[in-house]
Amino acid sequence: MGDTQSDKGKLALFHGPGAPLEIKQFGIRDLLPGEVLVKNEYTTLCGSDLHTYCGLRNEPCPTVLGHEIVGRIVAMHPNHPGFDLRGKEIGTGDRITWTVFSSNPQSPNSLRGIPQKGEDLYKYGHVRAEGNEVFHGGLAEYCILKANTGIIRLPESLPLPIAATLNCSISTVAGALRMAGDLKDKTVLITGMGHLGITCAAMCREAGAEWIAAADIADKRLEEALSFGADEVFNMNGHTPQTRQALQQRTNGKGIDVVFDMSGSPDAMEFGIESLGIGGCAVLVGAVFNTRPLQIDPEQVIRKLITIKGIHNYNFTDFKNAFDFLRRNWEKYPFAAVVEKEFPLEEINEAFQYAVSRKPLRVGIRLD
Repeated sequence: MGDTQSDKGKLALFHGPGAPLEIKQFGIRDLLPGEVLVKNEYTTLCGSDLHTYCGLRNEPCPTVLGHEIVGRIVAMHPNHPGFDLRGKEIGTGDRITWTVFSSNPQSPNSLRGIPQKGEDLYKYGHVRAEGNEVFHGGLAEYCILKANTGIIRLPESLPLPIAATLNCSISTVAGALRMAGDLKDKTVLITGMGHLGITCAAMCREAGAEWIAAADIADKRLEEALSFGADEVFNMNGHTPQTRQALQQRTNGKGIDVVFDMSGSPDAMEFGIESLGIGGCAVLVGAVFNTRPLQIDPEQVIRKLITIKGIHNYNFTDFKNAFDFLRRNWEKYPFAAVVEKEFPLEEINEAFQYAVSRKPLRVGIRLD
């Protein structure tokens, strides 16, 4: 593409914690083989974006944050196959979302079913902005999708604020449920009721879980969990012994079958593992930042035959399953209320300040 005004786009550069994001304009480079140019329509601020903004995560700077993105195809390189992950034809004007990563599909980890850890890994919203490689995040008018990025064409009926969360938290939860195995008639405990947690409650309900407990330290989050499928909620702020006793009573002394930790809190992860019954499984999701090491009783892990698993991001099957879940259930559960407030790109600093101070499930950035 050339350097005419129509071949330029605005973006918000993040220079590091404590520094204001800077709105700048850059030219859009030509597409390379297999790439797709997207005009971003909507981006939601994920928890990891907030962690980076606050200095809890380190990212190469300057960068363009944002990876929960929905946009429309503007152009495709001629050698792109022209189909999404579901075999649907895609072309100019189609509304899409995409995996938070691309990687070499022939690398060993990709062939093992974990492409998010494959070679030549490229993660949207996590790349240094330099030279003409700047349009790779959600806080921009455009995004260039690398070859081997998983794409899903979206129905026009799916609202932008709901669709934007598909390619991060909803797909991650789909991966977590895959790791947990069959949930039918199981008792479930979810610790941490942010967007991951409420989505997990809804997915567990749809997967046939018998009883779902939600734990957090914020009453507002717990109230929201009930509308997303949780049967009972527990405020863990100073009430750990009472919660432990209640879980034992609800499970007739057998303990919980499956625990999902979405909080990243070591205390919550330790509590969840201790709550498991014989043959129980803990899936750890939320600790994607530095925390203290966990203190786990190995004898109990052994004697109770406990399994502990971790998942980071997701694979292409999880992405497709997440889309199928959202398409079927976005109106059944109050996903429409997840985005509490929207901002234009020009007010991105106010958007981050609002997200940090108010702690809503999501803040939306409208770009269309």
